[in-house]
Amino acid sequence: LYTYFKQNFAQVTNPPIDPIREELVMSLVSFIGPRPNIFDLIGTSRRKRLEVRQPILTNGDLEKIRSIGHTEDRFDTKTIDITYGSNEGAAGMQGAIDRLCERAEAAVAGGYNIIILSDRQVGPDRIAIPVLLATAAVHHHLIRKGLRTAVGLVVESGEPREVHHFCCLAGYGAEAINPYLAFDTLLDMHRRGELPEEVDAYEVVSRYIKSIGKGILKVMSKMGISTYQSYCGAQIFDAIGLKSDFVEKYFTGTATLIEGVGLDEIATETLSRHTDAFGNDPVLRNNLEVGGEYMFRMRGEAHMWSPDAVASLQHAVRQGSWDTFKEYSAQIDSATARAQTIRGLFEIKLAEETGRKKVA
Repeated sequence: LYTYFKQNFAQVTNPPIDPIREELVMSLVSFIGPRPNIFDLIGTSRRKRLEVRQPILTNGDLEKIRSIGHTEDRFDTKTIDITYGSNEGAAGMQGAIDRLCERAEAAVAGGYNIIILSDRQVGPDRIAIPVLLATAAVHHHLIRKGLRTAVGLVVESGEPREVHHFCCLAGYGAEAINPYLAFDTLLDMHRRGELPEEVDAYEVVSRYIKSIGKGILKVMSKMGISTYQSYCGAQIFDAIGLKSDFVEKYFTGTATLIEGVGLDEIATETLSRHTDAFGNDPVLRNNLEVGGEYMFRMRGEAHMWSPDAVASLQHAVRQGSWDTFKEYSAQIDSATARAQTIRGLFEIKLAEETGRKKVA
């Protein structure tokens, strides 16, 4: 779902903020909990909020927040499961989202001021709602009910792993995020000796958190935003390839200029991934799919810049061969025609086809 959202940026000749040289004005500090009314000098302005130095929580940090009600009476945390029964299939996602929003509303009404949206219960019998969809749905539902400022949203999910994932979750209301599967993967690599020996388990997690933080700062700086508090909930994205009614309901206020898939298709994709993960396919029983999102892989994601296309371009330039360049052009054009780009979805209509005269 993250790939349907494209980050906006300030279109100027120089970067609005340099996150490295102007680090002094950049901040990843996040506050979790009910937002105070700054105009009420006596009442809600004195509400306490949890301050975290950066929004990526370790597993230990999350457990502290989950159990904070036992030591601090001003906070009460509610963990809400964002999975639903696999027997409901793709058709059950709509009802699952509605129930999730109702539970979040009931939690706020019941006095809870921190909500943790968790997909930890995912398994063979439980399908997880895409965490970005769940976060945005709860965020906007509480806004419509006038309850959003009374509660903080924390995400506990195995989905986020890239900078863009964290930015999307932050943009749609997540004040802190615990990517437990990313941590588990790194720690497993450390145990198997795939990482440098001089780096201990604590340092592995710390470096990952630092790298994600640097990435978030870079994304924020492109829009001239210097603090995570300003970026959180700002939803500075354009949706590409999502239905307008789907976006309006769950990602309210996000611009979408090109229509595409809706909840039914998203649910079908989610069910397909769940089946691959917990099904009986012998190929995937002990191995993951090759992927190929970052590097070209056989049987992986299709790339316009395939090894054949790159080789053709190199040969054409080095040999000065027009015929080889035409081969390269044909490869790129065929990839475009297979809808790997937006322009590949367009067709040029001739004047005769539209009943108009040619322009002289």
